[in-house]
This record gives sequence, C-alpha cells and structure tokens, in this order.
Amino acid sequence: MAFASLSRDPGFGVYVHWPFCAAKCPYCDFNSHVRHQPVDQERFARAFSTELANMRARTGPREVTSVFLGGGTPSLMRPETVGAVLEAIAANWTIADSAEITIEANPSSVEAERFRGYRAAGVNRVSLGVQALNDQDLRFLGRLHNVEEALHAIGLAREIFPRLSFDLIYARPGQKPDAWAAELKQAIGYAVDHLSLYQLTIEEGTRFFQLYNAGKFEIPDGEHAAELYAITQDVTAAHGLPAYEISNHAKPGAESRHNLTYWRYGEYVGVGPGAHGRFLEDGTRIVTIAEKLPERWVELVERRGHGVVGGETLTRSEEADEFLLMGLRLVEGIDLARYEQLSGKSLSSARLSILQGEGLVAPIGNSRLRATPEGMIVLDAVVADLAR
Repeated sequence: MAFASLSRDPGFGVYVHWPFCAAKCPYCDFNSHVRHQPVDQERFARAFSTELANMRARTGPREVTSVFLGGGTPSLMRPETVGAVLEAIAANWTIADSAEITIEANPSSVEAERFRGYRAAGVNRVSLGVQALNDQDLRFLGRLHNVEEALHAIGLAREIFPRLSFDLIYARPGQKPDAWAAELKQAIGYAVDHLSLYQLTIEEGTRFFQLYNAGKFEIPDGEHAAELYAITQDVTAAHGLPAYEISNHAKPGAESRHNLTYWRYGEYVGVGPGAHGRFLEDGTRIVTIAEKLPERWVELVERRGHGVVGGETLTRSEEADEFLLMGLRLVEGIDLARYEQLSGKSLSSARLSILQGEGLVAPIGNSRLRATPEGMIVLDAVVADLAR
C-alpha cells in the first residue's frame, strides 16, 4: 500500500515501557536502568496488566491499531512476559486485525528461540538498535554487540518477522560523508523496509554530556552535520526508502504505524515506568506521566492500580501547538482544517507568506501544509513562528 493512500486516521496506540537494560549507553537519556539481580518479570507483568485495566477505565472501549514495546531493552523480556502483556491489552480493548505490534531489540540480547517466542505471542515487527556498522564506533557508543552479532540479529529478524526496522546513529566523531553514504547503502542492502536514522546529540545528564564538555571528543559542526543529513535524504530516496519523517525512512507502505499515531497527533496510552500517554478523557485531551523508578512504579501500581504521578489537561492552544510540532515533522504535513478545529483560529497568512518566501514551508494543494527539507532542519523555529 503506498504511503499516499494510507489512511490518515491517527489510530489508537498502546505504549509499554520495559525500563531495564544490560548496560546504560553513554548517549542515552531515556528512562533505563541496570539491575544486577534478576528482575521479577511475573510481578512486572501483573503490574502492566493492572495499569492497562486502569487505563481502559479512563479511555473506554477503543480499537487498538498499534502496540509498541519500548525501553530500555524489551528484548530482555521473556516471551511469556510479552505474551502476558499482549493478552492484557486484548482483554481491555479490541486489537485490530491489521494492528502493528512492535518490539525493540538489541542485537546483544537476541536469540532465535526468544524471537520465535515473540512472534508466537503476536509480535509482527521488530526494531533493532544496531546504531553503527563498524566495531570501532559501536565501542564508542557503548554498545554490547559487534557488527557480526548485529548482522546475525538482522538475519534472524528477516527470517522470523514480517517487518523489520533498525536504527543507526550518524554525525559520529570523525565521520566522513563518503563513509556515511557507504554505511547507509550497506544498511539498505540488508533488505530492511524501514530505517530510523538519528543524528548524534549530546543530552544533558548522560555520560557523553560529561565527556563532551570535558573535551574528550568532538562531533561534526553544524555545516558538516547538515551535509550528513543531506546525504541521508539523498541515499535513502535513491534506494527506495525515502524520508516520511525527519529521522525515519521507509519503503512505501512500511512506515511505522505506531509512530504515525504520535506524529498525526492521535491518542495513545502509556504504561510502565516513566511512560507517557495522551488521550481523550471526557472529551478533553489529557497527558499522563508515570513514575520513573521501576521499583517505585510497581509498588504504586500494586497499591492503587496505576503508577501515574504527573500530567496535565491541555488547553486548545496547547493542543494546536503540539499538533503543529508533531505534524510538521512528517513529509505529508498537516491538515489545516484540523489545526483550525483544535486551535479555533487559522494560521497567520502573513507569517505563512514570510515562511514560504524563505523556502521553509510549502502548501500541499489547498488543504495541507508541510515543512520543506530546509524547514525540517530548523523546525523548532518554524513552529515557534507559526504558533505565535
């Protein structure tokens, strides 16, 4: 099915956060935790089930179009744990026959038996955290696998799952444009239908933040990074995986349905330590934020039925701003009528004219607006200008 003909209904998603990792990567600012004692997976599975039931009471009956098991390292879960979580989701909502069920996996934790167990439990898409296709950079990024293990995991995933994606990080120290182009072509050659390609960023609170500020390494400057970004767009498009979002590339029809729910400003519930959700409750969009510490989260769920410790009710203006920020990440852009419905007003024609004149946004017919490739690079500024 071609992307242009895919339904633009954002769908309804369920995000499940498994917070545990074998090691903390130095660039990672996600809610992930290393435990040196075995995790009580049965206890966490029961807690996921309890929190899912609590969320069902808040959302009412819905049809789930996607489930995403993220982390952390969800491939550290036993297949029985994954099966229990998916059964709990099915017990609370209707799961669409065409639902996309994704699990993130690290090559170092991949076993054929475990992959087949996930498939038997209902997982139909795997997203592999490969990150680089040379051992030197894998060591720099703190990954526990080498290239040989990554290729083994890719081969298993291609054999077992209908759909496969993997991640790569670029703009690594000393990375040359020709080397990145060659690595990209190599990645595409492994017959994936989806690639997530992220520029290395230095996030506060990470090990890389400390090392970078201490002058231990350098990353490409803005001009060099922009060149690597342009190569990313050119190579993927030339090989049949064009960008459909700033960092995501797919064969037509293989776009991540779960992530499209986010970017199209759909509804989703989030369960697990640190998980976020955004859904309509009594006609108003609310945000839920769960306790980050795994042990504290599971205790809260056992005591009161959920681990939510924060959140807010969004105003129309806040909804409209989020809709702009998420939707303009997509090549398909935004539906202007939906923006007006959310915000109660039209986008400023004067600001639109200026941004069009600068080559940062472009209309799609009379009903949609998109950011241009140049606008994607400075998207935060474009959105801030439009939302004023």
